Amino acid sequence: MNPIYHADTLSPGNDMIVDSEDLLNDAEAEKDDADIAIINPEDEPAYRADDFEGMKELVLPDLQEQPPILETQVHNWAIENWRDHPRRDHGPIFEAGGHPWRVLFFPNGNNVDYASLYLEHAYPEGNPPDDFTCCLQFGLVVWNPDAPSIYQFHTAHHRFTKEEGDWGFTRFVELRKLYTTTWDDSGRYLLGDNYTANITAYVRIVKDETGVLWHNFNNYDSKKETGYVGLKNQGATCYLNSLIQSLYFTNAFRKAIYQIPTQDEETLQNSAYTLQRLFYQLQTSNTAVGTNELTKSFGWETRHIFEQQDVQELSRKLMERMEEKMKGTQAENVLSQLFCGKVRTYISCINVEYESRRVEDFWDIQLNVSGNKNLEDSFKDYVQVEVMNGENQYFAGEQFKLQDANKGVIFETFPEVLHLQLKRFQYDIDRDAMMKINDRYEFPETFDAAPYLSDDADKSESWVYQLHGVLVHSGDLNAGHYYAFIKPEKEGWFYKYDDDKVTKATMREVLEENFGGEYLMPNGTPQMRTKAKPLIRQMSAYMLVYIRQSRLDSVLLPVTNEDTPPHLQKKLDEEAALREMKRKEREEQHLFLNCKVITDDTYRAHGGTDLTAFDRIYSEEEPAAPRYYRLLRKSTVKELAAKIGGDTGIDPRRIRLWAMVNRQNKTIRPDGPIPDMNVSVEEAYQRLGGSKSAELRLWAEIAEEVNAEGDAVWPATPSQTNGNAPKTDLIVLFLKWFDVESQSLSGAGHIYISREKKVEDLVPVILKKMGWTEKTQLRLFEEIKPNMIEPMKAKQSLKAAELQDGDIVCFQKADAKSSESDRESVTHLTNQLTLADNDDRSVSSPKSSLLSKTSSNSSEKPPSSKSSVALDRIDNAQQFYDFLAHRREVKFHPHPTRNANPEQWQPFELILSNKHSYDQIAAKVGEHLNVDPTHLRFWTVNAANGNPKASVKRGQSQTLNTILNPPYSTFSNANQRPDALYFEVLDISLTELDTKKALRVVWLSEGMSKEEPFDILVPKNGTVEDLIAALIKKAQLEDEEKAGPIRVYETHSSKIHKILSRESSVLGITEYVHVIAERIPEEDLEPDTELIQAFHFQNEPSKSHGIPFRFKVIAGEVFSDTKKRLEKRTGIKGKNFEKIKFAIVKRSSYSKPTYLTDDSVLESMLAAEDDMLGLDHVDRSRVVRNGADLFLK
Repeated sequence: MNPIYHADTLSPGNDMIVDSEDLLNDAEAEKDDADIAIINPEDEPAYRADDFEGMKELVLPDLQEQPPILETQVHNWAIENWRDHPRRDHGPIFEAGGHPWRVLFFPNGNNVDYASLYLEHAYPEGNPPDDFTCCLQFGLVVWNPDAPSIYQFHTAHHRFTKEEGDWGFTRFVELRKLYTTTWDDSGRYLLGDNYTANITAYVRIVKDETGVLWHNFNNYDSKKETGYVGLKNQGATCYLNSLIQSLYFTNAFRKAIYQIPTQDEETLQNSAYTLQRLFYQLQTSNTAVGTNELTKSFGWETRHIFEQQDVQELSRKLMERMEEKMKGTQAENVLSQLFCGKVRTYISCINVEYESRRVEDFWDIQLNVSGNKNLEDSFKDYVQVEVMNGENQYFAGEQFKLQDANKGVIFETFPEVLHLQLKRFQYDIDRDAMMKINDRYEFPETFDAAPYLSDDADKSESWVYQLHGVLVHSGDLNAGHYYAFIKPEKEGWFYKYDDDKVTKATMREVLEENFGGEYLMPNGTPQMRTKAKPLIRQMSAYMLVYIRQSRLDSVLLPVTNEDTPPHLQKKLDEEAALREMKRKEREEQHLFLNCKVITDDTYRAHGGTDLTAFDRIYSEEEPAAPRYYRLLRKSTVKELAAKIGGDTGIDPRRIRLWAMVNRQNKTIRPDGPIPDMNVSVEEAYQRLGGSKSAELRLWAEIAEEVNAEGDAVWPATPSQTNGNAPKTDLIVLFLKWFDVESQSLSGAGHIYISREKKVEDLVPVILKKMGWTEKTQLRLFEEIKPNMIEPMKAKQSLKAAELQDGDIVCFQKADAKSSESDRESVTHLTNQLTLADNDDRSVSSPKSSLLSKTSSNSSEKPPSSKSSVALDRIDNAQQFYDFLAHRREVKFHPHPTRNANPEQWQPFELILSNKHSYDQIAAKVGEHLNVDPTHLRFWTVNAANGNPKASVKRGQSQTLNTILNPPYSTFSNANQRPDALYFEVLDISLTELDTKKALRVVWLSEGMSKEEPFDILVPKNGTVEDLIAALIKKAQLEDEEKAGPIRVYETHSSKIHKILSRESSVLGITEYVHVIAERIPEEDLEPDTELIQAFHFQNEPSKSHGIPFRFKVIAGEVFSDTKKRLEKRTGIKGKNFEKIKFAIVKRSSYSKPTYLTDDSVLESMLAAEDDMLGLDHVDRSRVVRNGADLFLK
């Protein structure tokens, strides 16, 4: 009895596990499987464990990878007494491949009820050289020395390294089979007498040609090992990475891309610039590169890009875009020279001298895989000649009339770089789905294209092509993986580019493993034929790249950094330096503390609530942005003041820093000055920061007075802890000005004032600070928090008003028309003081302005400030704060299908309030578009695809906030964008629209082959008669008296649901049906006409499609004549009509169609009144229905 064995079985860790019991069970199960071929055991050779040469054939079978064999060694270890060995033991050391080896032995198992055996290197102290790597195939055999025919063995292969120095079998053989269970009918045990045994190690050293044979790729560095880097897998990028790598290593293409001038358009919207960036990064980066910049510049969304186009379309679109960019540059025409050939389509008469020909450019060739064994067969199939004779004769003009002719294509020239698209994916009409063809299809390393050229082609130069790239798909249609094999240099290796991993590849990996079809045996022979389905390869080539051998030097010319545009190198080097700096910052983050400082200048420019917006991301040039410092935690506050002084041009001695704290009302205000300027910023942060953020937030106060030595003289405050300061009740208040005229809010500095003073005492101070006359009247408010702005009482003391350090007082000029109720908060005082320096006036923040903002691509000019202020003017600071709390920037886009002249409108943006009603939103949009706001309807935007989602209902309770953020979720408002709306300009007002019913009617003209949709508005109390009248007017049709009556019917699931009478109310037409209108055919108008319902389906009646119709049944008419009427009725002509199969279909959902022949009589085949005529043909609209149009990018 021969032992059952299993080759190439690996476990995930250092211990290789092969369960012999499972293997035995599997083998016995296979004997019972009727699909497995029965092999006669007598035909198998009998092996003896003491025949080492013979056992090699069994223990070391051929490997699938077929690596070259360097050396084979056999080592035998005699075990005297199995039970006497320790728990872990080692066999004698032997050498193979220049390395020492030994067997690692666990006689009683490595924590399992099995004996465990491993092979390990035998370097002293288990410490091999750092570069130790050895690929070997090995087998371990335990056998009875008294009966060599009794043995157990397992075989494996492994890449031994310093980290993985042992490999083997934890479950080599069950312990009970060693001692208590006889091995076979001989009655003997696996162990010999006195528990003796032999352990033989068979070790075969193989050559690691690629450096990655059986590699686990832990810590693998593609750039270090190969000199190349891959592309990141960024999700759903499919074949894009493979295509980009193929084009990148077409060096002439890369050089041409570099020659496109992009120095004046260094934006990520420029596709040529992003492709240059990508190529340069592939050229210089040490790690994998991303493709997001490229896909975004092309407007490709990864969710949709590959649903709508195959690799051929993707490649062609990329080429077209680059050709546009190359026009007028030194790279013009380079792409056509590289990738474009010429093909001639001809029809040549056989018996007369007449030929019609057309020559076209081609950029790639699509070759059939199905039915062809190899590339040569596909080319022969491509250029095969079709004879046109019999009924298919060719009309050769009036002179020759109909003639027998040869029809075909032939190539006039091939390009230098030949892209061959292998049609691995084809539509299966029976399955109604795309299917992958996994047939074996061979392609050579070189092939001669000359036989496929026309006789008059220039053949003075060789047309032999060299394989340069193989793009591979592994998996099926619905799930798979893409990678490529590319040969970057003329004389060199192929490399496998598998997303971010690059490895060397053998020619076997490039060719044989990508032919598809059945797996071959290691010796190259096909699998043994059995009843079971053979094992089919899931990976196969779908695109081949060949380069003309005589042009290899010009196509694969060297590309160096000198070929790259200098501005590109500079830009990317700067970005790389910035990334390195940020990386270093992250590593040293624990040593540094981020600090944000507000000054009087940043406060003046701030146009919102509080003193600044610490959490907002500002651009560097914004004057309101807090100053940012990255400080060593051990640096002092004094050093920080020096940095601030250097930036602002102020003597650091005049700078005092206040710690900002988070108040309970969610505001951030100064709490008190830092008394000791010599403490570290870390200590200041810990003791006085009071901020829960990860940064130190400070206010830099600038002293207005200095002493004779130039040191600052500071007002004392209650919160000040300086022991030398006198006791005082002064508090520091921040002033904020609401400018009614410019409709803006801005900081106006700070003041010190006694808490015992009254609110009215603030007025002269403010007038002096602002430089206003003493007659100026003010209204004062306290900004407690963003949504709490309270008017201040003139006679109330600041102490009674509970003001403290860091509070904000907002003021505005009082309107002479202010109501008496507001007079208490308005103080009328005269003041002789004037402001000496009037340069400190605050600047209006653009973010606070009420003026409508328009995007740069809008064709309209933004409304003027004067008109906008007049429309939106807010006279009260409280109301303005309310607006700031509820303002919202909304993007408006023209509806892509419902506007009469969509090109007339451009997208734009408006700043609105969340409280705006529907009518107020319409007024704003109407003002911008210069249209009547009553004629505007809005639609929400689907966040998933950017399409219009649902129309917005006009209602009294509707606000901008409830429109964009519905308070409850429904199917219609789920997954909608919160920052955008579509607008539709109506022909009538919304009020009038509410009295109408909107219906989409499909008008059929030219039989059933042309469908024209129209949106019709009919009074809600109207009838189908009114609908027909409106359709005639909208579609500009001839009236019914001249052209014939019109029929209207409803369809559902592509079947007729109801024929609508002219008196039917339009209110009865639901949104779940389609409304179809057509001229009634003349034959249908004849008296006593019997009509049958007809519909389209594909394969099964349940898979209905298209528009159904009614068709006249003529008594006794054979179906060959009926088909002629059907051809006229449907408008489907020629070959498309010939492909239709006709059947009688019962109403029952589960009935099978009864197909008709030309001899059938339709009338006699109809058994029931509701029988239907079915037209079985391919649904041509399927791709259109499943496609996705992106309106918003």
